[in-house]
Amino acid sequence: MAAAAIVLICAAVSVSPAFNIVHGLSIDILTALRWEMFGTRQAPAASPAVVVAIDEETYQTAPFKGSPTLTWTGEIGRVLGAVVEGGAKVVGFDIVFEKSIEQSEIPFGGGLFGEKVRGFDRDFLRALAAASSAGKVVLGEVLRGDQPIRPAPGQRIAVRQQQNLRALNVHTDSDDVVRRLPLTFAVDGRPVPSMALELASRARDAKPELKADGTAALAGYRIPGAVPNTMTLNFEGGADDIPTYSLADLSACAAKNDRDFFRRQFEGKVVIVGTVLATEDRRLTSKRFSTGIEGARAPRCALPEQPVSGRFQRRDIAGIYIHATAVNNLIAKNAAVEAGRPTIALIAAMVAAFAAMAARMLKPAAAVLAFLAAIAVYVTGATAAFNYALVLPLSEPVIAGFAALVAMIGYRFMIADKDRRLLQKSFALYLAPDVIDRMLASNKLPVLGGETRHVTVLFSDLEGFSLIAERMSPEALMALMNEYLSEMTDIIESHGGYVDKYIGDSIVAVFGAPADDHDHAGHAARAALDCCARLEELNRSATAFQGHTIVQRIGINTGDALVGNFGSRRRFNYSVMSDAVNLASRLEGANKFYGTTVIASETTVALTGESFAWRELDTIRVKGRSNQLKIYQLLALATNLTASQATVAADYAKGLAHWRAGQFGLAAACFERSAETDRPSRMFLERATTYAKQAPAGEWDPIRTLQEK
Repeated sequence: MAAAAIVLICAAVSVSPAFNIVHGLSIDILTALRWEMFGTRQAPAASPAVVVAIDEETYQTAPFKGSPTLTWTGEIGRVLGAVVEGGAKVVGFDIVFEKSIEQSEIPFGGGLFGEKVRGFDRDFLRALAAASSAGKVVLGEVLRGDQPIRPAPGQRIAVRQQQNLRALNVHTDSDDVVRRLPLTFAVDGRPVPSMALELASRARDAKPELKADGTAALAGYRIPGAVPNTMTLNFEGGADDIPTYSLADLSACAAKNDRDFFRRQFEGKVVIVGTVLATEDRRLTSKRFSTGIEGARAPRCALPEQPVSGRFQRRDIAGIYIHATAVNNLIAKNAAVEAGRPTIALIAAMVAAFAAMAARMLKPAAAVLAFLAAIAVYVTGATAAFNYALVLPLSEPVIAGFAALVAMIGYRFMIADKDRRLLQKSFALYLAPDVIDRMLASNKLPVLGGETRHVTVLFSDLEGFSLIAERMSPEALMALMNEYLSEMTDIIESHGGYVDKYIGDSIVAVFGAPADDHDHAGHAARAALDCCARLEELNRSATAFQGHTIVQRIGINTGDALVGNFGSRRRFNYSVMSDAVNLASRLEGANKFYGTTVIASETTVALTGESFAWRELDTIRVKGRSNQLKIYQLLALATNLTASQATVAADYAKGLAHWRAGQFGLAAACFERSAETDRPSRMFLERATTYAKQAPAGEWDPIRTLQEK
């Protein structure tokens, strides 16, 4: 119930008006990701719309250089005529020449300057009139209440007034980003298509169908829009998607009358004339994360290629590309289709539900990784869907999912897992963490019983502990034992072992249970070596050990054991029980007969491979067992074995072979080589020397029976 409540609340909040400002971010991110993943989806030459740019090159090239823009109309008219003659479907102006130089009232030569240049715009007006008679030109205007910005009166007359005049206004979201374009505007009380819709309809030779509900259709294509009376723009990434021609180059091309160039480049195209400058008419759009370096990137006609300047990091684009993109979307019928609010809420709820379940079932770090992986998969799928113009939400699901993840982790921490953490923290002092986790995961009380597991048992004890205890105060003894047991336990657990119990100064540890461990014998051997090394450090530096040198003995054995809960029906203990445990205890005690520290059984040695250096000590029978057993001393890791240790082990092996063959004199000679530094060699030297003087009665039995524990 808590998870369901969290999911519903997070999903509802993510689609609430409070997060409207980030709603459009999904389109921006998808536009950038699609460009990175799929690149440009079509060749620029296939773009239905092209741009004639009044750019920096135009301002720096004659005859435009050094002259006011109002004086350029003749050149623009010449280019307009050449473009229309070249077969362009329609030409739209994204620039408004609000004034004409012929209207100038500046005094000049005894009259007004406008009167002196009367007829200056004649060529431009004739080009407009010729194109408008064929329905191939549309001038732009900017609607501003009752004070619109419109072309000069002569231009309006040339294009037959409102018949060829369309609005250039765009739709800006609350974060000042243009992601949508209006389809119609109300002019004189009736709906009139926008510039982009008008250009596309003329290119398709089909009138737009304007619906009463604010939607529109063109040539059977119902234009999608999440906001009434708008279309969502589907920008390509980069700067090469819309072919761009410099007005300066086209003016020079028209001057030399290269009709073939205009026909090759503009036949069947929608041409939009406007500014592409670094400081004028710049807009942030949903392309802001995937822009490129702008410039005249189309075939040249008359002027040499100009270097393209700019910075890739620039996020805004020239406003003319907004209208060009809209025209391309309308003609290709691939305007972006945004999911509705109910769909967004459903997707947000699904992502939030996944995040909440991950946080409920996994540890926080694992839940975060699972959530990030799910988001990565979802974003990849959304990017692929956007390749087909479908806009799936990104911001709302991520917000809802992250909020659900945090809320569910907080709920677990503050409420659901409070008792669980207390139980784990408390019982971790008594039971193995794996045992506690199993118990909590099962939601059942522990019961008597167990399972048979192949394990390695490590049994350690302190030499002469009773004598040490007699000489110390209870407080000092407790400090020493706590220090010793803590250090040894940390080492055992660091190697995957579980301390079954403490018996006075003894430690019983199990490897391979309760957690599975395929290398339990090797881990037990490493733990034994580390325990010995750590005890040497404690004897040198530990405050509690000062004045006392502690020596430990360790026995290791591997075999099958019953692991589980043992005890009465009312009180029991998680432990390990079998003959393997008893044998480990016997091997620990065998160390005092051989003067060694770590003795292991042959079953343990067989499982450790060649990672350790072992020395076969003897074949024995321990108290309480009739079967003989080979025992081995753990010397070191195989890589750490010293030359002196290897020499002693080799001499000992030769002596042991002679001993078992009853060749006591030869055995004594081998053992004597290392007797001064090696206690097992010294012990066998004494026995071999005795038997060399007086052979044992009866048949020779090299197996030693240990009568004590």
